[in-house]
Amino acid sequence: MDVMNMVKEYLREVAQFHRILEERVSIKARPLSPEEVIGNPEEGDYPLLKGRERMMQAEFKGFCGQAFTDMFGNYEASLSDIISMEMTNNFRRAILISTLNVVMRCFNGLKGTIHCKDNDPRTCSEELCNYIYNRFGKIKIAMVGFQPRMVEALSKRFELRVTDMDPDNVGKEKFSIKIEGPEKTAENLKWADLSLVTGTTFINNTYNEIIGKKALLFYGVTASGVSAITGFERFCPCGR
Repeated sequence: MDVMNMVKEYLREVAQFHRILEERVSIKARPLSPEEVIGNPEEGDYPLLKGRERMMQAEFKGFCGQAFTDMFGNYEASLSDIISMEMTNNFRRAILISTLNVVMRCFNGLKGTIHCKDNDPRTCSEELCNYIYNRFGKIKIAMVGFQPRMVEALSKRFELRVTDMDPDNVGKEKFSIKIEGPEKTAENLKWADLSLVTGTTFINNTYNEIIGKKALLFYGVTASGVSAITGFERFCPCGR
């Protein structure tokens, strides 16, 4: 599935319908500070607070849409230029996905395009456990992308395996779960009943290794727009 082309086609149709494709539309994508994105949670183990990754924010007509990425910087262009951009790296994909999120928020009323703050991640993780248990029962979960509060909560109630791309996490034990590298993802997906996947897989272009394999649930604000146009299920109850 070529999600990036689906995103571009959607944006093109919206821009043509609202007659904004030829106009100079100000789309700003800037790296937010950790405090702007996640506030001041009690725990300090979130990737955003470690500085390795940042949230890109696209701003359009007074609305905001975000995407989590390890390649960040400032950018401004017309909507037409963003649609035409070659998706050659994580920075460009973060621009496109954050733009999709803000455009869908503006014209479709899409919710959950802005990251939750303070102690919301803990609340989200507890709700996630209840949601999965009520829907699937006591199942085996393969998590792609380490989110500390989710791993902390899920590890108490489910069989859980976790892979992550951050070398600072790989090989470490977190909440009695060994965090494995991405080379273990395929094996874990085969083992699991449910794939719980970060929306950042759309940014780092690894989503095709995951979709279509098992029951699939994306989490986080990055996947908000993609989930809306593809029908992928997303869990993000505290997104703003």
